[in-house]
Amino acid sequence: MGDLVWILVSAMVVNNFTLALFLGLCPFMGVSARVSTALRMGAANIFVLIITSTCAWFLNSFILPHAPYLRLISFIVVIASLVQMVEMAIKKLSPTLFRQLGIFLPLITTNCAILGLAIFQTNRGYGFLEGMAFAIGAGLGLTLALVLMASIRESTELADIPDLAKGTALVLIIAGSLSMAFMGFAGLLSSA
Repeated sequence: MGDLVWILVSAMVVNNFTLALFLGLCPFMGVSARVSTALRMGAANIFVLIITSTCAWFLNSFILPHAPYLRLISFIVVIASLVQMVEMAIKKLSPTLFRQLGIFLPLITTNCAILGLAIFQTNRGYGFLEGMAFAIGAGLGLTLALVLMASIRESTELADIPDLAKGTALVLIIAGSLSMAFMGFAGLLSSA
C-alpha cells in the first residue's frame, strides 16, 4: 500500500507531468484562464489517463507481450479513440463546457502527457494497481498545475501589470515560476 501512495504522490508532485517533466503544456497554457474551466479540463484528463492506463496495462499484459514494436501505434489508437468518446460525452452532457474547452478538448488526443503516461507505465513495469495510482497521480498533478496557473492568472487580472508583461509574457513568467517551485520537490526522491 505504501508503494501505491508513493507512486501517486510522486506522479502528482515530485514528477508532475506539466511542471517537472514539461508534458501537457498545450492545455496548461491554453485552458488555464479560469479556475472552473481548468478544473473541468483536469477532470477530463484524469478520466482519459485512467482509461489509458487500464488499456495500456491490458495491451501490455495480454496482446502485445510478444510484439513490443506495436506498442506505440496501439497506444496512439487507444488514446485517440478514448478522447473521441470523451468529447462526444461532454458535448452531449455539457454543451457549455464543450464550448469553453473549445479546441483544447480534441487536443487531448495529441497531449503528450497522455501518451507519456502509457510509455512511462510500460517502461517502469507497473502492474494494474500501480498503473492506476500512477494515472490518478498524474491526472491530479495536471489538474493541480492547471488550477494553480488559472488562479494566478485570475488574480493578475486585478493587478496593475506593465503592458510589456501582459499576455503571453506574463503566462510564461508564471509557468516558469511554478516550474521552479515544483523542481524543489525533486529532493523528496533522494530523502526517501
